[in-house]
Amino acid sequence: MPKRILQGVVVSDKNDKTVVVNVERRFKDPLLKKIVRRSKKFHAHDESNVAKIGDIVKIRECRPFSKLKKWEVYTDEA
Repeated sequence: MPKRILQGVVVSDKNDKTVVVNVERRFKDPLLKKIVRRSKKFHAHDESNVAKIGDIVKIRECRPFSKLKKWEVYTDEA
């Protein structure tokens, strides 16, 4: 099964090898027919501590690293 990839902004890098990424999604409300924005924060594993606050990063679903960390910072070099 393919792993999900999301894009968001780093809002915290205080923890070692961990960043908190705010991912925003937009959708049309079925009743009001307006565009609605919803955001969620994900804890992601950053092995080399390269992401800093304000960076736009991609995160990929992975095995659980801890109770909250089930995502990793993803770079598409291939």
